[in-house]
Amino acid sequence: MAWNAGALSDSQSETKALKPLKPKRKRDNWSRYRLMRYLVVPWIFLLPILGLHAFVVVFPAIQGVYYSFTDWSGIGEAEFIGLRNFEEMFFEDQSHIDALLRNIQWMLFFITVPFIFALFGSSLLAKVKRGAMFYRTALFMPFILPSVVTATIWRYLYNPRFGLPTLVGYDKALLGQSDTALWAIAFADNWHFWGFLMVLFLTAMQGIDPVLYDAAKVDGANRWQEFWHVTLPGIRPVVLFMMMMVMIWAFLVFDYIFILTGGGPAGATEVLGIDIYKNAFQRFEAGYAAAQGITICAFAGLIVSAFAYLRKRGWDI
Repeated sequence: MAWNAGALSDSQSETKALKPLKPKRKRDNWSRYRLMRYLVVPWIFLLPILGLHAFVVVFPAIQGVYYSFTDWSGIGEAEFIGLRNFEEMFFEDQSHIDALLRNIQWMLFFITVPFIFALFGSSLLAKVKRGAMFYRTALFMPFILPSVVTATIWRYLYNPRFGLPTLVGYDKALLGQSDTALWAIAFADNWHFWGFLMVLFLTAMQGIDPVLYDAAKVDGANRWQEFWHVTLPGIRPVVLFMMMMVMIWAFLVFDYIFILTGGGPAGATEVLGIDIYKNAFQRFEAGYAAAQGITICAFAGLIVSAFAYLRKRGWDI
């Protein structure tokens, strides 16, 4: 009996020693569950879209960087030539420099005219109560029209025989004159674009605290002072962000110019996008076109870096 009691006490002590293992097993199971739920399962769902993104965006981008250092026609083997494409682009190809200057002109137009239209329109519509949705929809509608439709409409409106120029006695083709073609296309693109900006600004204005307007009225501020000291500071982050995006989009413009003039007359509307298209698919200089595409990415990176620097310095962007 003594021996049995000792054995029993030993087994009980072993049982007690084993009891703390149960919480540890539960913790291990919980850790595996968290690992599966928060790390493994999300990546399982992300892998298909990441694979598609890599196939459609990442790999072509890497190939574009490689081909920018080659002499390649788009077919067959590519000959590595180093920085020769970039040297020719900035020091020998005057058409590239002219196209870049037109993109800068386009950018200056679109960070001024559409923004003025949008700010003015949104400040007026912010006070409208009856029929506000109708006006907003009507002004936003051109933005959702396809570029081909909008460009075709404006091609007829610019017709010198029965279009808008005849109303003011101007009998020359706006799209056929070197000094007016680019600005005529920009105005048509602005007609389609400024309503989009207006809706964004109007949405931002609705988030401004009405108490600020009441305080401005108590201080005797007029409509212009309310706009300058209350409305504009309240929507500044949206305005600056859209200004950054428009500056980037200005280097990507292609569709309206390609549809309306194709880069003419006499290259007067040939921007970087048109020049890249012609080099890649008409002149069969795909390596040189890839180098031009890299420069557009570099300009976009400079713009984003400038805004990031301003934000780091304390700008409300």
